[in-house]
Amino acid sequence: MKIEEYGLEKLAAPLLLWFAGHARALPWREDVTPYRVWISEIMLQQTRVEAVKPYFERFVEALPDVAALAGCKEERLLKLWEGLGYYNRVRNMQTAARCIMEEYGGRIPMYYEELLKLKGIGHYTAGAIASIAYGMPVSAVDGNVLRVISRAAGDDRDIMQQSVRANMEKQLNEVIPEGQAGNFNQALMELGATVCLPNGEPKCEECPWKELCIAKRDNLICRIPVKSKPKKRKTEERTVLLIRDGDKVALKKRPSKGLLAGMYEFLNVAGYLEREDVISCVKEMGFTPLRVERLTDAKHIFSHVEWHMRGYMIRVEALDDAVREGQEFLFAEAADFKENYPLPSAFAAYAKHLNVFSGKKREPV
Repeated sequence: MKIEEYGLEKLAAPLLLWFAGHARALPWREDVTPYRVWISEIMLQQTRVEAVKPYFERFVEALPDVAALAGCKEERLLKLWEGLGYYNRVRNMQTAARCIMEEYGGRIPMYYEELLKLKGIGHYTAGAIASIAYGMPVSAVDGNVLRVISRAAGDDRDIMQQSVRANMEKQLNEVIPEGQAGNFNQALMELGATVCLPNGEPKCEECPWKELCIAKRDNLICRIPVKSKPKKRKTEERTVLLIRDGDKVALKKRPSKGLLAGMYEFLNVAGYLEREDVISCVKEMGFTPLRVERLTDAKHIFSHVEWHMRGYMIRVEALDDAVREGQEFLFAEAADFKENYPLPSAFAAYAKHLNVFSGKKREPV
């Protein structure tokens, strides 16, 4: 059954009643502003709510408004985002913030169509800001909403198809209760996040739609939603080198474009190196190795690639300043990482040997 045949209007009343008694207390719901809604929704992309909470509070404390975000220096911005991953999200936010300052006088636009013009804001985020912050009657369809509506209506179309998402947005726009757009959209998201869970494990007896849900009635929970599999990620093997000069470790800044752009990283090379190869490699870099220690292997998953990593801790003879000049790397005190050098969580398994990083998150390509 397609959702237009089901009739979504009957879902609104029980959903809003349920939401009134089951809405979670979340930091971005305590003081609803367009800016806070925007920041939270971008952070929540590909990231669990519980993981986002401390990052959100830290971020809005440091950058409380659009002007602060627009004017923030890149390394400070990346440091505030460190651990959340998908760093293009925060770069796009800053680009959008600068556009808002220049073209909208610092005020985040309220209309869906205007929001879509901003860098990094897609249909879902535009709908969330417009409805939650401004009360505009537009839908906000994310993965949770796709799942709960597909199950309720017994719609077995592939939710990865843009046409299916667009159709759902259209159908939901027609049934948003007057004056309740924000609560309606948040309630749909909440239902998917806390009750109508993925992977065939929903809490159907707690659902306000348990008497209305076609998937429950026809025992289709494990089959709906239908979701085509993404393309397989490619795998890259790398050797990570923690090169230590006393209490300092060698870092290198990544290029300004591409994967993990502008972040700092431990020195690393493509492929797996054995101990003898590591010694040769380190010597070629201009170091004199004193001790080489094999570290545990690690894996990090980006959106389109996986890094399979082998690590080594290498103690080296101190370099004099003349040798350091002109090198692409720098040596930094481990204690300075938290403030001055944004380090992607791809290297978390090795950064823990220096006690400088505790975040866990997948990064994107």
